[in-house]
Amino acid sequence: MAVDLLGGDSAPAVVVDGALRACQADPALHLLLVGPAEAADEFLDAFDPAEHGRVTRMPIAPGERVESWVESGVRSAVLAVAQGAADAVISAGNTGATVTSAALGLGRWPGVRRPPLAAVLPTGAGRLVLLDVGSSVDPDEETMAMHARLGAAYASVVHGVAAPRVGLLTIGTERGKGDRLRRALPPALAALDLPGGARYAGLVEGNDVVSGTAADVVVTDGFTGNILLKGLEAAYAELGPPLTDGAPPPRAALLLGVAGTVVVCHGAASGPDVAAGIGFAADLHRRAAVAAMADMIEAQRGV
Repeated sequence: MAVDLLGGDSAPAVVVDGALRACQADPALHLLLVGPAEAADEFLDAFDPAEHGRVTRMPIAPGERVESWVESGVRSAVLAVAQGAADAVISAGNTGATVTSAALGLGRWPGVRRPPLAAVLPTGAGRLVLLDVGSSVDPDEETMAMHARLGAAYASVVHGVAAPRVGLLTIGTERGKGDRLRRALPPALAALDLPGGARYAGLVEGNDVVSGTAADVVVTDGFTGNILLKGLEAAYAELGPPLTDGAPPPRAALLLGVAGTVVVCHGAASGPDVAAGIGFAADLHRRAAVAAMADMIEAQRGV
């Protein structure tokens, strides 16, 4: 797992803490620490010397600008995956830099112009895939249609949902509600041949996202999705999530539509959040989930 030590509001300390927690929880985990040599040394000083063979360092030297230094970390982590030196990237850094680095460094799946970030939310009925949550803030109809297909594949492969229901987030379920994009999309989504036996379930509202009864996948633009995600995170932190049969998912999103496993953690992620994000990425890799989703999308495209 290539871990971007420079990503996050409190990096590198919180990332080092999360990486330590992840390694201690999973004895089979190997890490590639990408970032300042001092931060990697801090990790090794706190880690069992007998286990140092599970850790490789990729030092990143400071640049003239903090922005260039920070962005070079995630670019290097992506390059490690592209070259086969790592199996996944985990970063809590700038979303734009991560998405751009992944799209350019790993390549996009056929037909994917703007890779979306997909988050999994706890709901009253189980779990729900929400996308996009921050990558494409101003998508067009074609992009949203592709995101519906990607979300359906995610729900089917990663969560084993049979025939996922795909909903479009808007301000009301009556016909004609929403802005121009939301008014134009329903006929296009209804006509789509979605992977995994998914079907378009119609318009959904914010309350449907919390209940989870109307859809298994909810599609929206990255601007709206990011606001909704952060609002729900804050509410659940204060009141607790509605899910009662398990712990809430990590504060992390999977970048869909690129040829590799890229997990983006919340910038304000804590050490346990980063650890959960690393564990999430490792699980996806072990299950070959990204390749399975790509195969599903490509097979469905060829039908």
